[in-house]
Amino acid sequence: MKRRFVERATVMCLPAAAALAVLACPAYAAPSVAPGGPRPSAADTLSPSTRADLDTAMGGEAYAHASYTFYAAQADREGLVATGRLYRETAAVELGEHFREEADLAGVIGSDADNLRAAIAGETYETTVMYPTFAREAAADGDDNAAALFSEIAKDEGNHLAAYQAALKAIETGHGTIPAPPAVDPVDVPAGGPQVRSARTKANLDTALHGEALAHARYTVFADHAAAGGRPELARLFHGIARVELHEHFAGEAVLYGLVGSTRADLIKSVTGELYEAEVMYPSFARRATAAGDYQAARLFRDNAADEAGHARAFQRMLGHPH
Repeated sequence: MKRRFVERATVMCLPAAAALAVLACPAYAAPSVAPGGPRPSAADTLSPSTRADLDTAMGGEAYAHASYTFYAAQADREGLVATGRLYRETAAVELGEHFREEADLAGVIGSDADNLRAAIAGETYETTVMYPTFAREAAADGDDNAAALFSEIAKDEGNHLAAYQAALKAIETGHGTIPAPPAVDPVDVPAGGPQVRSARTKANLDTALHGEALAHARYTVFADHAAAGGRPELARLFHGIARVELHEHFAGEAVLYGLVGSTRADLIKSVTGELYEAEVMYPSFARRATAAGDYQAARLFRDNAADEAGHARAFQRMLGHPH
């Protein structure tokens, strides 16, 4: 295990919401394996408790990466250059180290065809079930702006579904082409409070935010796998859709949710989240993994706990001397 970059920070974990997004929604379950295809041996031997803890951890790391991306932009708006840089460096490690290593251990990344099937399952759920339901509920609760956003995202996910289906057909049959990635229309997320009035709408936004963050992270590692395997067109498709999930969908939902506050408020949230991960979440995961004999996972959880403690210190220092 390589030494981590300790001077980064992570976002408030929101473990209950992350668990809901990762475990309860079929869109974000670990990708299934094609009939007859073997799972990676390390993943195949994991205990159910370790596998569940890895799922929860991946959801938290993906959400941290996404949130920190927009906390960085807010720090830039306030002229806090070093804080923005810290957030970006932290976001990169959350995705590039923690999420990726947890995904590798959990066997999330399969063949390109397996990864496309997993993406198709997620997009199908979002476009046919999750977002239409959220839109109806928001409309019933008088949150018309949220209803419109949920409906718009449902259509986008339908387009993503069609693109992934076409890509899978091209890979499996050798006929047809892998579609070009969609254009990205980025949304700014300024500091502000919630723009919805219903507790149900806000809870649905929370679930959707965690789902979009996780989709972005998964599609990013799928893209890297495709690029390494000599499929640059598929890598571009995965990367393009990942950018839409983060910079349009997550961002639009973040505005309505009131995710971003002042940089001081964001730093306080970040310290709280880092301490939860360092002192509660990852140590408990490590103990369970050790008890189950999943020693590689236990080591990874302990390493991540040490990282998060360092992140909390880095954020606390920045909070005391913002610049």
